[in-house]
Amino acid sequence: MVGVPEIVELLVSPMHRYEGRPADGAAAATAGESVEVATVRAGLGLVGDRYFGARAHRLAAVTLMAAESLPPGASLAQARRNVLLRGVPVDEYVGHTLTFDCGDGPVVFWVHRPANPCAWMDVTIGPGARDALRGRGGVRCEPLSDGILRVGSVSVTVT
Repeated sequence: MVGVPEIVELLVSPMHRYEGRPADGAAAATAGESVEVATVRAGLGLVGDRYFGARAHRLAAVTLMAAESLPPGASLAQARRNVLLRGVPVDEYVGHTLTFDCGDGPVVFWVHRPANPCAWMDVTIGPGARDALRGRGGVRCEPLSDGILRVGSVSVTVT
């Protein structure tokens, strides 16, 4: 990790915006999907998120991405990941446990696999984004504990 780790953005969206073909365009964003605080539930995900409690996404309920991977001007909403972190190279931690503490106690995630970029990235972020994000598109995680994530500085432990 480089510098003081921080949570830059949190996205808790109740709906899918990228359905169908990228050429058809994304659905409009839901008001309030960018939040300052997110509640995590073990085995379920982020309360209020589209993948919360979804059986098919049990091992990938929460997605993390390194801010350093996004091009300048791109946002978490465009990448459709849940947690944007600065100073935490999340793509290196597949197979590890990440523990975050924003001051409300530890929240533990098991990093299962990469969150590979798709063709939507070329539409939402810009041409060439999909290729640029290969190997840096973030990770899919299973929450192992309940807790709170907040935008701001965060203590991170990797095991």
